[in-house]
Amino acid sequence: MTVNRLRELGHDVKDIRGTGDKGLTDAELWDVALREPRLLVTTDKGFTEYRAAFHHGILIVRLRQPNRWKIHQSVMPGIERFNEADWPGLLVVIRDTTMSTSRAGGPVER
Repeated sequence: MTVNRLRELGHDVKDIRGTGDKGLTDAELWDVALREPRLLVTTDKGFTEYRAAFHHGILIVRLRQPNRWKIHQSVMPGIERFNEADWPGLLVVIRDTTMSTSRAGGPVER
C-alpha cells in the first residue's frame, strides 16, 4: 500500500520484497542504498549506525505493534514532512508517538 501510494505521488520507488534482493544483509542493502540516490525506508533499527555516514536519507519506522496500515500511517507523513532536498544526510526515526531526526554532524532543528 505504501509503495503504491508513493509511486502514485511520483516517487521512484524500489521495493526489494519479493525480488532477488530480498534477504540481503544490512551491509549489502546499505551498498545498494548508496549506489542509488534513494531514501531508504526500513523498520530495521540497525541502520541508525549509518547516521554519520553519507547517505541519501534514511527513514526508520519503529512501532510497538507494526502492521501494514500503521507503517503506512507513519511513513507517509514522515516523508511529506521534509522536502526532497532535505533528505540527503537526514535520518528520521518514527515511533508510535514521537519522531526524532538527526543529520550527519548533529540533530536537525525542525
